[in-house]
Amino acid sequence: MEVFHYKAEKEDANKRLDIFLAIKSGVTRSRITRAIKEGKVNINSIVLKGNYKIKPGDIICLEYNEPEEETLIPESIDIEVLYKDPHIMIVNKPPGMVMYPSAGHGRSTLMNAVAFLADTLPTIGAPLRPGVVHRIDKDTSGLVVIALTNDSYYGLVTQFSNRTIERRYIAIISGYPGSESGEISAPIGRSQSDRKKMSVKTKSGKPAHTKWKLIKRFEKASLIEAVLLTGRTHQIRVHFSSSGHPILGDIVYGKKNHVEIQGNRKIVIPRQMLHAKTLGFIHPYTKEQMKFETPLPEDMEIILAELTGV
Repeated sequence: MEVFHYKAEKEDANKRLDIFLAIKSGVTRSRITRAIKEGKVNINSIVLKGNYKIKPGDIICLEYNEPEEETLIPESIDIEVLYKDPHIMIVNKPPGMVMYPSAGHGRSTLMNAVAFLADTLPTIGAPLRPGVVHRIDKDTSGLVVIALTNDSYYGLVTQFSNRTIERRYIAIISGYPGSESGEISAPIGRSQSDRKKMSVKTKSGKPAHTKWKLIKRFEKASLIEAVLLTGRTHQIRVHFSSSGHPILGDIVYGKKNHVEIQGNRKIVIPRQMLHAKTLGFIHPYTKEQMKFETPLPEDMEIILAELTGV
């Protein structure tokens, strides 16, 4: 552990505590913020918050532990690779697999598998998710593109930013949406009541647009195709939940993990019925138009068969 001591001068007056320490120590602001929350920063021997404004003459003490270096560990995991060249890799992520290591999910993620299969990975991005230009949720299945070089990373990020990536999802939603097609346009941001969730009822939402069309109607559910025109966190899940037709099995935004059909028969839904079926983009190196599709996973096919009564 290192201990830093600083005395504020006249030119430091009114600077925020976290900004002051980040400049003085060279430690990232996010790590400074963490140290403040952990009570490892004091001013004149008093622990204060990060938004404290510095005063000339203040004596600031920072106790800092250098975090252990995070390393992405390659693991031999059986995943379906649809395409791979020196620049990009297209994988079909199975449901239940986390995209990259995080708290509570240190191993057996998609990126652990990619690290084992790839000859090289970009130096861009956090150490545990190099080459990740987009992601799908743990309980969503389907197509993901991973950049394998820095240039490919920038090329794909630009396409995502410009919204030129084609992304089509298949979902089974609760009930019937009332028409054959439609578009949901509602800003999405952090929920004001639960910061772990996203919501259309927020003061800081970003524009979000989802087009959809009905594929098949069942007694108490519908099979739809959803096209992302923007890429907000949990966008399809939040949009359909807000419209009163949450995705079946989505216990975060829909609350139920089952559906009851004729004859009081209950169908238990194993996870949110959402699959990233189609992914289209321009190859960042060859400039070739590319498009990939993958069939529905077995668990979704089983639920569709039960809804049909097969």
